[in-house]
Amino acid sequence: MKKFLALFAVLVFLSSCNEYQKALKSEDIGVKFDMATQMYDAQKYGKAIRLFEQIAPAYKGKPQAEKMFYMYSQSLYKTNQFYLAGYQFESFAASYPKSEKMEEALFLGAKCFSKLSPVYSLDQIDTYKAIEKLQNFIDIYPESQYLTEANTIAKVLREKLEKKAYENAKIYNNISDYKAAMVAFDNFIINYPGTPYKEDALFYKLDSAFKLAINSVPSKMEERLNNAKAAYNSLIKHKADTHYKAKADEMLARIETDLKQFTK
Repeated sequence: MKKFLALFAVLVFLSSCNEYQKALKSEDIGVKFDMATQMYDAQKYGKAIRLFEQIAPAYKGKPQAEKMFYMYSQSLYKTNQFYLAGYQFESFAASYPKSEKMEEALFLGAKCFSKLSPVYSLDQIDTYKAIEKLQNFIDIYPESQYLTEANTIAKVLREKLEKKAYENAKIYNNISDYKAAMVAFDNFIINYPGTPYKEDALFYKLDSAFKLAINSVPSKMEERLNNAKAAYNSLIKHKADTHYKAKADEMLARIETDLKQFTK
């Protein structure tokens, strides 16, 4: 009995494969559509995509086009082809603005771009695009069932941009371009006032200001030492018990010692 069932399963599988190959070679777009739908329903998205790609141009404007392009978009999404899926979902939303799938398509289109967002150290063009598209979705559907997920994704993406901005500012400090570092940290704190990196940013601004000052020519040293002292005060004002306090206090002691030479 078991052998019979196994043989039957093999025959069914081979028959299914044969029917799929016939559909691929068929010139009848209806046959291709029916087989593509079968593959989609069976979650065989890769096979469905091959058929959808064949019939997509011919189905534009046809009664079943909305269903076909939705399944095509979903198949691309399910196979992690996020660039193509994002394009197809946006195309679907533009082509069928009254579709009951419109809300889902706009959300998944935006989500696709979030999937393309790289690690913070790389170019963040796709991150900016994803945030823009997610915000657009939120504005259009403020009570959407996808709202919580959309806000969560957008928050993660904004945190990535925040980390990149902080690390970019820190790079200037690392390469000893202290003037640029001070400007970058100031801009970072202005742009991200509630950032969890604020303590670190204030310390590295102090570090940059301190190193710029003690390595200055005499004519600029006094002004830069005072700028460094102001940076120290900003750090302590933000967090009196900062874990950088020992290092910051050492810098302050050197700053005050060096400032004495300018006291008349």
